[in-house]
Amino acid sequence: MSSSFRAREVCDKVYAVGAIDWELAEFHGYHTPHGTTYNAYLILADKITLIDTVKAKYTDELLARISSVIHPSRIDYIVSNHSELDHSGALPKIIEAVQPEAVYASPKGVQALERHFHDDLKLNAVKDGDKLSLGNMELTFQLTSMVHWPDSMFSFLDHGKVLFSNDAFGMHVASSKLWADEHDPGHVAAELKNYYANILWLTSRAVQKVFKGMDKAEIEPSIILPDHGPGWRNNLEKPLGLYKDWSEGKKDPNKAVILFDTMWGSTALMARVIADGLIEGGMDVQVLPLAKTERAKVALECLDASLLIVGSPTLNGGLFPTIADVLTYISGLNPGKPRIKGAVFG
Repeated sequence: MSSSFRAREVCDKVYAVGAIDWELAEFHGYHTPHGTTYNAYLILADKITLIDTVKAKYTDELLARISSVIHPSRIDYIVSNHSELDHSGALPKIIEAVQPEAVYASPKGVQALERHFHDDLKLNAVKDGDKLSLGNMELTFQLTSMVHWPDSMFSFLDHGKVLFSNDAFGMHVASSKLWADEHDPGHVAAELKNYYANILWLTSRAVQKVFKGMDKAEIEPSIILPDHGPGWRNNLEKPLGLYKDWSEGKKDPNKAVILFDTMWGSTALMARVIADGLIEGGMDVQVLPLAKTERAKVALECLDASLLIVGSPTLNGGLFPTIADVLTYISGLNPGKPRIKGAVFG
């Protein structure tokens, strides 16, 4: 297996050793047509360190990639930035294979991992701002609670100014290309937005705190390596700027979303008439017929829209089921401030 699954150097002394999930079709209730990656990274410092692991089914692949660089037993430390099982599922077997000196996680990460696995994993809790010497390099930890779980944290490597950002700045894209700048820019922007809208929108206030924490700790990355999708090495202003805008609730004043479903065409006709009027008035209109629109797409378009117009036929004295479903989904994601202006028809 080691000849099939090999590590790839992403920057000086840092190797990608995670897994590509070409088959993933659904994540947290939304469709993921492009699959995903479970990124893990090996730092070849004096104290060799593994950042995160992978979903349990990819444990052997992770070990094979590590083995293409070093024998796994040479790993001194393991850092778990996030305890969700797509990043920690392999952890018990990796610890068994590696026998590291220590495993580090946030305080809530320690709690979560202990509850997941009920094993003695040699876990050590780190606080916000703690530093871990790797001999010739150093990691700084930043707690990023609720981006997107309570245990989430960043690890910042001084060598090369590399930020291991766990779920932040990631996207669900399975690809052999390691960097965002190797992909179509439009595709990358859409998937970055799709991930934020469907995973992090609700916790936008926590995202704002992350930026304040980065400023306080003087974390200025040159490279960002998330746990899903490609990394960022050029034009970091793009993902950082978009996250700031989305977390602050910045809206496009000219963007309107019309969401509707129909039984016999009447509601669809009303949607077309309303859309035409808004277009005549100079608005950028996105019309989303639920017969062919997934919930994730609705969230993506609503993230930066200033106006949401919902149309529904009446069924059994209430909303059409597809409309009720998507409104429940969106209300669970929207942090509420700033509010989207709304209107209804049907």
